[in-house]
Amino acid sequence: KYLDDLIATIAAAQKPDGYLNTYYSLVEPDQRWTNIRVRHELYCAGHLFEAAVAHYQATGKKTLLNVALKFADHILSVFGPGRRRDVPGHQEIELALVKLYRLTGDARYLAQARFFLDERGRPEGHTLYGINQQDHKPVIEQDEPVGHAVRAGYMYAAMADIAALTRDAAYERALDKIWERLVFRKQYLTGGVGSSRSGEAFGEDYALPNATAYNETCAAIANALWNHRMFLLKADARYMDLVERVIYNGFLSGVSLSGDRFFYPNPLAYDGKTQFNQGAATRSPWFNCSCCPVNVVRFIPSLARYVYALRGNALYVSLYAAGTASFALDGTSITIRQHTRYPWDGRIALEVEPENERAFDLYLRIPGWAIGSPMPGDLYRYLEKTHIPISLRLNGRPIALEMDKGYAKIARQWRKGDRVELDLPMPIRRVVAHPQVKDNTGRVALERGPIVYCAEAVDNGGRISNLFLPDDAELAAEHRNDLLGGITVIRGTARKRTRDTEKAEKIESVDFLAIPYYAWNHRELGEMAVWLPREPSLAALPPRPTLASTAVASASHVWRLDSVEALNDQIEPKSSGDHSIPRFTWWDHRGTTEWVQYAWQEKKRIANVEIYWFDDTGRGSCRIPRSWRVLVREGKQWRPVSGASQAGVNLNCFNKMTFDSVLTDAIRVEVQLQPNFSAGILEWRAGE
Repeated sequence: KYLDDLIATIAAAQKPDGYLNTYYSLVEPDQRWTNIRVRHELYCAGHLFEAAVAHYQATGKKTLLNVALKFADHILSVFGPGRRRDVPGHQEIELALVKLYRLTGDARYLAQARFFLDERGRPEGHTLYGINQQDHKPVIEQDEPVGHAVRAGYMYAAMADIAALTRDAAYERALDKIWERLVFRKQYLTGGVGSSRSGEAFGEDYALPNATAYNETCAAIANALWNHRMFLLKADARYMDLVERVIYNGFLSGVSLSGDRFFYPNPLAYDGKTQFNQGAATRSPWFNCSCCPVNVVRFIPSLARYVYALRGNALYVSLYAAGTASFALDGTSITIRQHTRYPWDGRIALEVEPENERAFDLYLRIPGWAIGSPMPGDLYRYLEKTHIPISLRLNGRPIALEMDKGYAKIARQWRKGDRVELDLPMPIRRVVAHPQVKDNTGRVALERGPIVYCAEAVDNGGRISNLFLPDDAELAAEHRNDLLGGITVIRGTARKRTRDTEKAEKIESVDFLAIPYYAWNHRELGEMAVWLPREPSLAALPPRPTLASTAVASASHVWRLDSVEALNDQIEPKSSGDHSIPRFTWWDHRGTTEWVQYAWQEKKRIANVEIYWFDDTGRGSCRIPRSWRVLVREGKQWRPVSGASQAGVNLNCFNKMTFDSVLTDAIRVEVQLQPNFSAGILEWRAGE
């Protein structure tokens, strides 16, 4: 009833000509379709179309579908050959129009999807929107993933649909090039994509930072949607390997175990204090731009569709999950029952029950991780060379693996009572990255089955940045029903760097525990890392406390994607344009007077400050400030320091100001921003 009432309200809001967007209907009724680059009218329409198809498939009701079709017909009357030639600023409607075509058989919707794709990169039709919107060259000429990762993933998914439905070789060639460039050079071990928070975009080849990894939850979902369509196009298991990797890792970390709190970005390392999640240090119930929570709600109910596939006289089993499914294969009903504890256990039993005795081919995906390859390509590899044989049995008898594009093929006359047993061994694997991934040089990650693991401070003595995991450290798996909803953990012994005295250092053995990456950030705040040092030189000694590090930082304003904790995190920048570390900025304030402040519980003696300015010339609108000064708090009043040296605004270095020594419980840096520009700070020191 709730849904029926809601759909009735949606239908009542639709204009007689089919247009439907409440913002434009209520606020700017004369401005519809005037800014499709950023206002997302077509993007929102696409999500409505997908919802309408899903609602009809689930209920048989056409109430929402009729709204969607009327809106789609309106869009067709506005955009297309001989009409307006333009493209959505954010792709989504393209794959949704394909869904309308599949449901209705109306070829106009397929043609419109292709129109929106083929108009990209063609300046004769519209003003190009550039690389971030994948509108820099025609789609069939694109050969690497660029720009906004979510936009790209939706576009590639629609291209794969078009390639499959029209057998367009040019589309397929472009997709193959883009896919290989992504998987071989730009994808995280978790299946996450989009390393740069600047533009929520793909980074350069092999640029895969961990702490600042953006990896938007929506981008992981888009990656899964695309790879599933590539599998449907090519029947190759490597695409479903990536879908599985996203499902258990890159996407799943984006939603809490309680199902009602969410990550927008999904970093692979965390310092325990930075507010990386759109202004929060933990998962949030909602965001200012809340695409990720509703995308989770869209994706989870669709997961059953990825488990099986039909292709001619073949039934593919692509994912392993306990449950029952039924199919109609050329009029014959076939039921499959899976029995398994996957992903914690690699033993899978399938009961195959055709309605009548029937010959068909059963394909079982043999995951890449089970045969020695974490992902296609050479971006990641396992350190261990040992191979544990895979066992396949039919009605209790061992059979050989007849492989076809990553699937074990069993061709036979199937009868009721047939039982297939597949045993995929799940040893703990150490993963290393390609040498050009500089952030992971000398580091190792842990996997077991399809699960990527991480270490959290709460399980490892309160700190992990000073741990390292030697290659010969013994590790063992243990299932814990009492922890984080029931998980298999990895236990062992690691080594830790500590200071024995003020100057001396020592290394000691400590108990080590790793949990599935998806389950991190559910307990007390603390450090986290997927990639762990293999030797002591990369393990960080705990920094000595300083005046700045012991202060509580605050600011007049902080951009929601940045963090005030970056001011005193003791991470030294490589340059003023260093995007690999946490930062503080006053964005999106421009030309204003702003401040940052350190406060202590007890008065401290201070005689100098050092500031490392952030400047993203060429990428954004942060510049060194026009001027700055230092103030100290006396009671409830602020006064400028006396005897101050010059206030430096130099790039790529610490700008030191000295002044007459003061005893105070708070110090403030007041900054005048340049006209039309903002500013930021990468690190702020204070000294006696």
